[in-house]
Amino acid sequence: MLTQEILENAVRTLDSKKAIDLTAIKITDLTSIADYFVIASGTSTTHIKALAEEVEDKLASLGQEPKNIEGRATGWILLDYGNVVVHVFTPDQRENFNLEKLWEDAEEVDISAWITEE
Repeated sequence: MLTQEILENAVRTLDSKKAIDLTAIKITDLTSIADYFVIASGTSTTHIKALAEEVEDKLASLGQEPKNIEGRATGWILLDYGNVVVHVFTPDQRENFNLEKLWEDAEEVDISAWITEE
């Protein structure tokens, strides 16, 4: 599966399950750990678990398994798909870790075509 397909499917899936403050950033030129981060919040630990499980299920149905999953019992779940890393936070954990600030030199990805406006 192409990196762009993983990115798009992760974003669409998170959006369909009502992720909050959904964003994606391109980090290709800043690090070798991945090409993209997808960052989203849920309303509670239950919601972030549901969001992460839905991404995992959707990508698995397309033949893409995560290389690693971290934080299932915390307020920050990380799904590592190699070139795409999905971060799902509770609002307080997202504010605490502030990845957008940490990676402020990253290019924001236009995800508007992949999300629904309400």
